[in-house]
Amino acid sequence: MEVYQITSAMARYLALSTIVLSLLACASFSIKKEEVLFNGKNFHGWEGDTVKIWRVENGAIVGGSLTEKVDHNYFLCTKKSYENFVIRVKFKLTGTEGFINTGVQFRSKRAENPDYEMIGYQADLGNGYWASLYDESRRNKTLISPDSMLIKKILKPGDWNNYEVRCEGRRIRISLNGQQTVDYTEPDKSIPQKGIIGLQIHGGGKAQVAYKDLVLQEL
Repeated sequence: MEVYQITSAMARYLALSTIVLSLLACASFSIKKEEVLFNGKNFHGWEGDTVKIWRVENGAIVGGSLTEKVDHNYFLCTKKSYENFVIRVKFKLTGTEGFINTGVQFRSKRAENPDYEMIGYQADLGNGYWASLYDESRRNKTLISPDSMLIKKILKPGDWNNYEVRCEGRRIRISLNGQQTVDYTEPDKSIPQKGIIGLQIHGGGKAQVAYKDLVLQEL
């Protein structure tokens, strides 16, 4: 009788272990690995004005100038399109004069006229726009803004900040330094939900932005 109880317990244990391992294997298979978008050395996988505007400095993508006014918007874009994903990036925005602004463009495309613009969503950055969601060259307006007191509490002006954009279906969430700032669901079914990623330096100011540690995980 004692041997039967031990054997039965072992059988139940083995059966349970098999189920757990199978579930873990399925979960591991379904979770996609993070994709490093910037290798810290060159612009492999990206396209844009890498002669005048964009450069690589100290392992970061740097755009703009603190001594010369940026004449218009510039974007450095991925060559690959994405639909459902989480993108994480560190940014540092500084400026000395004029409109100091930047942002992370997503589910977007290059415009044709003018060809230096982009059309699509932007996770905006800059005074009055920190961690808000803007619709660039389409509806041309802020779709949703965060609480200004939250931004004042979590933002590190002129220093490195952590930014995250999560896109799942028609739902878009933005987080700054670990705090969610906006949660938006697109009501317009005609708005595309797939496109390229773009890093912006806004025109109209002596401004410089740096981006590093760019990783993306498709969902």
